[in-house]
Amino acid sequence: MSRVLLADDDDAVRHMLRAMLERDGFEVVAVASVRDALASIAAENFDVLISDLHMPQAGDGFTVVSAMRHTHPQAVTLVLSGYPALDEALTAIRLQADEILVKPIEIASLRALIREKLANPVFRRQVPTESVASILEHDLDATIRDWLALVEQDEELICVPLSFQDRTGHLPNLLSDLIYRLRLPPTARANISIAARQHGDLRRRQGYTAAMLVEESRILQVSIFNTLQNNLTKVDFSKLLLDVVTIADEVDSQLKQAMLSYIGPAPRTAWSAA
Repeated sequence: MSRVLLADDDDAVRHMLRAMLERDGFEVVAVASVRDALASIAAENFDVLISDLHMPQAGDGFTVVSAMRHTHPQAVTLVLSGYPALDEALTAIRLQADEILVKPIEIASLRALIREKLANPVFRRQVPTESVASILEHDLDATIRDWLALVEQDEELICVPLSFQDRTGHLPNLLSDLIYRLRLPPTARANISIAARQHGDLRRRQGYTAAMLVEESRILQVSIFNTLQNNLTKVDFSKLLLDVVTIADEVDSQLKQAMLSYIGPAPRTAWSAA
């Protein structure tokens, strides 16, 4: 029995397609979000992917399609799009998908297409992947440039005039701590980020408010995820969900250490005296 992963955030479309596919003898796993789709791809094997391209934003389904192509390269990959005019999204998706189908879908045509693709498989090589840590390591400068561009759009942050070095000098060390954390075994305990402590103290002396420190940290997460988005064709999706959780936890942990230092000098401990 062929297994199908169906990803669509439209409840009516998802239920209709699931019922149709199950009547045709397919085993169907139906999900309503990119996150659930990625979790299914990492944990299970599938012969067919049918994914909405827009879940809920335009182009979100590209992440699902890329994950399937990397993890299960031989799977038939079909994309549903309600907006065929989105050339920028469709151009990228054509490199990954077998077919792009425009909603509303003709059920008979979809059924025939799936049968045809399964009966005439196309051999595809496993696509080389990189870990999130490696991507962030070799795109360190791009992440910093993206962060700075976003910071310079924030009127509150740029009200404190700083040189490029004074504004970004802390980032390589913070990102280095994050990359180190990503490479730790899942059960390993992460060290406190000394760089984050130093950053909080520096920002206090530079005249930042606590709110500005928090906003900088938020922008750092956005920049990190922008870097991953720009490397979707390389990402190892089997570990992506865990890595995203680790990134969020580490950035939040670094913010906590920066805030503790911002509020007052850090007490001398074994790690700070070293």
